[in-house]
Amino acid sequence: MSYSAKEVGPNRFRENIGRYFEDFVIGHIYEHRPGRTINEADNSWFTLLTMNTHPLHFDHEYAKHSEFGKPLVNSAFTLAVVAGMSVSDTSQKAVANLGWNDIKLTAPVFVGDTIYAESEVMDKRESKSRPTQGVVNIHTRAFKQDGVQFMSYDRAMLMPKRGHAVDDKANY
Repeated sequence: MSYSAKEVGPNRFRENIGRYFEDFVIGHIYEHRPGRTINEADNSWFTLLTMNTHPLHFDHEYAKHSEFGKPLVNSAFTLAVVAGMSVSDTSQKAVANLGWNDIKLTAPVFVGDTIYAESEVMDKRESKSRPTQGVVNIHTRAFKQDGVQFMSYDRAMLMPKRGHAVDDKANY
């Protein structure tokens, strides 16, 4: 994560985290920390809030008869957590997410698992229509505490160039 602080008054500083378009280097891998241990409430609340009625996520009796023997953590929740883990390193300054592609769920996640993630810069190019911005493509992988990869996806982000991010201009 690219960290700096800008002076906003006498002896007063405001953190300024995130990367600008220029900070991304093809081939660099950003390890997203801290990890996140998934608990029962995370899974139940997310599943119910999103109106997912599949009992495999919240009915222990149903789930014990599945091939997993216990409830699975909702994959939309794990996707949201992994994406959130990556924000400070990849999209803290993003103008917009341009797309999510090739999301793969390769192993189950259960309550009690701790998840970690990393993102690799795959490509970047200056925007043809926005001279103060560029497009960055990353590939994100997520792992459980035992090293088993359970998810991957590709994401494209529209990133500001240095001096053109919202937090460069706003005094909020």
